[in-house]
Amino acid sequence: MIIGTAGHIDHGKTTLVRALTGVDTDRLPEEKQRGVSIELGYAFLDVPGSDQRLGFIDVPGHERLVHTMLSGATGIHHALLLVAADDGVMPQTREHLAVLSLLGLQQGTVVVTKTDRAEPARVAAVVAEATALLAGTPLAGAPVLTVSATTGGGLVALRERLFDAARHHAVAAPAGAGFRLAVDRAFTLGGVGTVVTGTVHAGQVQVGNELLLVPGEHRVRVRSLHAQNRVVTSAGAGERCAVGLVGVEKTQVARGQWLVTPAVALASDRFDATLTLWPAETRPLRTGTPVHVHLGALAAMGTVAVLAPEVLAPGATGRVQIVLRAPVGVWHGDRVVLRDASASRTLAGGVVLDPLAPTRYRRTPQRLAELDALAGASSTERLAALLAQAPQGVDLLRFAAAQGLVAPVPPPATGLRQTDARTDWALSAAATEAACDKLLVVLATFHERHPEELGPDAARLRRLALPRLPEPLWRALLGHLQAQGLVAVRGAFVHLPAHGVRLSATEERLAQKLGPALAEAGFEGAWVRDLARNAAEPEPLVRVTLARLAQQGELHQVVKDLYYPQATVARLVGLARDVGAGAGGEVTAARFRDATALGRKRAIQILEYFDRVGLLRRVGDVHRLRSDSAWLAPAQT
Repeated sequence: MIIGTAGHIDHGKTTLVRALTGVDTDRLPEEKQRGVSIELGYAFLDVPGSDQRLGFIDVPGHERLVHTMLSGATGIHHALLLVAADDGVMPQTREHLAVLSLLGLQQGTVVVTKTDRAEPARVAAVVAEATALLAGTPLAGAPVLTVSATTGGGLVALRERLFDAARHHAVAAPAGAGFRLAVDRAFTLGGVGTVVTGTVHAGQVQVGNELLLVPGEHRVRVRSLHAQNRVVTSAGAGERCAVGLVGVEKTQVARGQWLVTPAVALASDRFDATLTLWPAETRPLRTGTPVHVHLGALAAMGTVAVLAPEVLAPGATGRVQIVLRAPVGVWHGDRVVLRDASASRTLAGGVVLDPLAPTRYRRTPQRLAELDALAGASSTERLAALLAQAPQGVDLLRFAAAQGLVAPVPPPATGLRQTDARTDWALSAAATEAACDKLLVVLATFHERHPEELGPDAARLRRLALPRLPEPLWRALLGHLQAQGLVAVRGAFVHLPAHGVRLSATEERLAQKLGPALAEAGFEGAWVRDLARNAAEPEPLVRVTLARLAQQGELHQVVKDLYYPQATVARLVGLARDVGAGAGGEVTAARFRDATALGRKRAIQILEYFDRVGLLRRVGDVHRLRSDSAWLAPAQT
C-alpha cells in the first residue's frame, strides 16, 4: 500500500514520516539547509505479521510546489492529511484536501501534529476544525488522530491505524492489464546504469521484460527491480518501484513519461473525461479555459472543451475534452486534476473515459452516448455498451490499448467481426442489419439511375452508402452480403444479382472476336482504334462493346480507350504486390516500370488506375499498397 502525506508547509510531514519509518525523506542539500521539502521523498515500513511493506510518499507543502505534490499524489492509496496543532487548518491544507478529493481518494487519516506545542484545549479545537473540514468530501468520517513526532505521543496508535488499513487493502487489478509505471524520477546508479522510479499503476513486470517509454516509444529492457525498497524479480500494481534499464540514458527520461508494456503503449494530445468542478470555485468552467493538467506524474498545459452540459457549475459533474499541447501517455480510468492557468489553485478533477478522443463530432448525441458507455464498471460492460452505440463499429485493438489491456476484450455476440494480423473490428448485430439495408437501398437506386452500367465499383459504393464505415468492416459487410446471395461482385464492381449488363448478339460476336487480340496485347494493353482496325469492325461499335465488357467486370479500362483483360490485370496486380513487398509497401513508378518492362508513361497510367480502384494509395511521389484492400486478391486471380 502506498501512503501519501499532504498538508500545509511546516506542518510536520517529513518529521512524521521519519518518526514512523526512521528514514529522512529530505535528500537534497537545499532541503537539508532550508528544512523544507522540495522534491518527492520516499520511505518504507514493514507491516508486522505479514510480508507487506508500506511505502510513504512525502510531498512538499509549499503552495508553489503543488505540481510536485500532485505528481506523487496520483499513485497513493491512503492519505495522511496533516494539520499542525499550533497553526490549525491553513490554505494548503484546504488545497491538498481538494486535490485528494478530486483524485477520488476515499481512504485516509487526518493527523493533528505538534501536539506538544499546544494546550489540550487548542488540540481539541483543531481536531474539531479538521473533522468539519472533511465534511462533504470523500474523506468525510476519516479518523482524526493526534501525535507528537518529537515526544512519540500517538505514534503507536497511528502505526496500528496504518497497519490495519494495509491488511484490508486490496489493489483492483483487471485481468490482462499491461504494466504501467508513472515515472517521477530518473537517475544514474553505479554498476546499474539508468534507473527510473515511480508508482506502478497497473500490471506486472519482471526482470528481462522489454518495455517502452511513452510518449516517444523508446524501447528498453529491465535489468533490475526494486519494489517497496527491496530487491525483487517481479513487481506489480500498487507498489513503489525502481527499475534499472538497459537501452536508455538518464537524459532521455523525463518526469511524466510512462514505462509500459509495448502492447498498451499509446500517447494522445486529447482525451475525454468525466470532470467535477470543485464546489469552492466561484465561477463555472467554460470551453476554452486554459489549465494545468496533472496526469500520473505529468504536469502539462492544456485547454478545456466542455461537452455536456455547456458549462460546468461549481460542484457539478460533466463530460469534457482536454486538449494538450503535446501527446502524453493516458489510459481509461486514469485520474486527472486541473489547476488554473496561473497554477495558483486547484479547479477540478475526474476520470479519463477515452484517451483517444475525436476532434470532430465530439458534442453530438451519438458521441455523448459513447462516453456514457465508456463509463461502465468493467471493460466487458464498456465494450458491450459501446458496440450498442457504435454504428461504425469498434476497433477492438484500439479499445484494448485504451483500456490498458494487452489483448482484445472478447466482444459479445456481434453481427460482424473482421480479424486479421493487423486489425480486429466488431459491429453489432443491429448496426450490421442497418448497414446492409442502407447498402442494398443505395445499390438499387444506382441501378435505377444507371441501368446501362453493371454497378459501381466497391470503393464508389462505399462512398455512396457508408463512407464512415471502416475499411475492414466494409470488406466484411460485402463478403457477408455476397455469401447470402444479396449482392454479386464481379471484378471491382458490385451489383444486385438480378441486375446485369447484357450484350446483344452483335456485341457477343465481337467480344469473342476481340478476345485473342486483347490477351496478346500483354502489359501494353489494347487501344480501341487498333482493335477496330485489325478486326475490320466499326470503331464506335468496338468502343461500346468494350465499355459493356468493362461494366461486366471482364475488362479494365485503365485510361480512355485503353483496355486490359482480367487475366492481364491480375498479373500486373501480382507484380505491384511483389514490388511493394520488397520495399516496405511502397510501389514507385520506376520499380514498377522495371518489373513490367513497360515505358514510364504506361507504368504510371496503370499505377494511377490501381489508385482509383483501391489497390494502392498515392502518398507524395509513391504509391503504397493498401493493407486493407482485397481488390483482386490472390484467391481471385
